[in-house]
Amino acid sequence: MGKTIGYAASDKTAPLAPFTFERRSLRPLDVKIEILFCGVCHSDLHQARNEWQNTRYPVVPGHEIVGRVVQVGQDVKAFKVGDLAGVGCLVDSCRTCPSCKEHLEQYCENGMTFTYNGIDKIDGTITYGGYSGEIVVDEAFVLKIPKQFTEKDLPGVAPLLCAGITTYSPLRHWKVGKDSRVGVVGIGGLGHMAIKLAKAMGAHVVVFTSSESKVQDVKRLGASEVVISKNKKEMSKFAASLDFIINTVSVSHNLDEYLQLLKQGGTMCLVGAPPTPHPSPNVTNLIYKRRSLGGSLIGGLKETQEMLDFCGQHHVLSDIELIPIQRINEAYERMLKGDVKYRFVIDLASLKV
Repeated sequence: MGKTIGYAASDKTAPLAPFTFERRSLRPLDVKIEILFCGVCHSDLHQARNEWQNTRYPVVPGHEIVGRVVQVGQDVKAFKVGDLAGVGCLVDSCRTCPSCKEHLEQYCENGMTFTYNGIDKIDGTITYGGYSGEIVVDEAFVLKIPKQFTEKDLPGVAPLLCAGITTYSPLRHWKVGKDSRVGVVGIGGLGHMAIKLAKAMGAHVVVFTSSESKVQDVKRLGASEVVISKNKKEMSKFAASLDFIINTVSVSHNLDEYLQLLKQGGTMCLVGAPPTPHPSPNVTNLIYKRRSLGGSLIGGLKETQEMLDFCGQHHVLSDIELIPIQRINEAYERMLKGDVKYRFVIDLASLKV
């Protein structure tokens, strides 16, 4: 075992603070990674503050991890010392259920192991995440960083491991491609990635935002059209015009105004997880045009690697603000106010300061 330093919350009201803990000794298929950068996801804040009522303290958040391999177990084949590698939201699953056999580990029927706040299936210890100096993960749950990305790109690669795959997976599942008309609701860490990815897939991207101040920046990200969602007249122009909508908003809101924008047979996918339920949509908005309302959770390891490779080929990166670990509590407060474009990323070199 080896000691490492991270930042942890000790209870739901405590600020994150330095925390020394031990990473496990390498098992035969393990990869030890020196963490270079870790994205800050809104889920990290939910867990640190126990907003989902399932946090195990102390909690070391972080599941958008990019780093360099510094040691490998004796049976590791896919990685060698010096390789760049990534770790996303999962570090294990049962690997035997139907979902796992379909490379959909995120839907593991026997319970996947999250990168932090999970329980290791072998030794029963709590998993600790990427707000730390290093991490040890089975090679089956480690991603390869595409060669097209340079060292300079790595901070922008980190959020792809959650925000990127969370939006890529539904776009792929619902077969978004050239000439698809795609709506994106909400412009934050997830929404800005949905715009970039849908655009790279060849779609005509229509973005819905309540903030007029975001219009020019949304166009910079790749939107073909921008609609102010509070403007009913403007919204009505897009009635029954979209093939697919990805809704990234994580607060409860009226879904009907967006369902009405779908063509016959269109689908709206929810990827935001509000703390209180959405009002139930009017069923006539679904049945009269055979529309569908769905949801999606991150992606499996195979699809996550596919997403990284796609982003490497199209040079898709997250827009980020790089911060030292010592500013993580300030970042949480700013994130609550929407004061970031569009993802905070921690430079873990700051742990050594």
